[in-house]
Amino acid sequence: MKNVFLTLALCVSFSGMAQLLNVGSIDKVNIPENAANKIAAISPQGDYVLITTDYNKGLTKFDLASGQTQVITDANGAGYDAKVSQDGQNVVYREKSMNDKHLIKTAVLSKNIASGETKQLVKPTRDLNGVAIEGNTAIAVNKSKTEKKALSAEKAQQTMPVLSLDKYQLMITMNGKTSQLSPLGTQHRYIWPSMSPDGTKVLFFVSGMGAYVCNTDGSGVQSLGIVRAPKWYDNNIIVGMNDQDNGEVFTSSEIVAVDLKGNRQVLTGSDVIAMYPLPSAQSGKIAFSTPTGEAYIINLVK
Repeated sequence: MKNVFLTLALCVSFSGMAQLLNVGSIDKVNIPENAANKIAAISPQGDYVLITTDYNKGLTKFDLASGQTQVITDANGAGYDAKVSQDGQNVVYREKSMNDKHLIKTAVLSKNIASGETKQLVKPTRDLNGVAIEGNTAIAVNKSKTEKKALSAEKAQQTMPVLSLDKYQLMITMNGKTSQLSPLGTQHRYIWPSMSPDGTKVLFFVSGMGAYVCNTDGSGVQSLGIVRAPKWYDNNIIVGMNDQDNGEVFTSSEIVAVDLKGNRQVLTGSDVIAMYPLPSAQSGKIAFSTPTGEAYIINLVK
């Protein structure tokens, strides 16, 4: 069997920048060759990634140790914001379909990797605002109301707020009530929202402006600068990308880490166009893709 990883010497200069994360190596992952492939998610344990296409069609589990693959679904839209339960046993994904009136609806499903059992968590709807996972509980915001389902034998639990988008406005659901947050005003377009792991901070990106963090009541807004597709690594560090294009293709992109004090670190070199990072703090790994369908893992060391 060919090696699953090919370690690259991606030289990064950290001069003038804080070292927030210690990069041990950056490994190329030998996912199935397809220029349209990209990574949709990484398991909390860091033992597998989920692969989808540029159009978010389908999900395939790729085991990082063995290189074995397992098709999760062929559903349209499955790769968009796909999520893995804390125990790594269940995948939660969307399925887009068109009804007889040619209206696109979205359902939310889960699949158990071991048993192959698929469950519908939310029926096809025109009003799905967001999906989250807390531990082994899947939570969906549908028509501004939460629906939660247990993905394991444990009882469904929700203790943290859930973020969602409604017509590109940032919404927050707390104690079963959904309200508009949009801390910079409703004239802006909000994307890429996520809660900090401890449920106390809100991360979001405003189109044309940059990434921001605030409290759950919208106070304490803090600018992080240009950090596109931002994701929480832990409660203090956020990873994202700084990409450049010429109007037609991406010319460069680097994975960056920023903290809540404003420190910034570049994690990748100029010899790869690194995009859409997906962190797994539990395993100390950050997965990312390139526009040509390649996949990489940043291995962090303490």
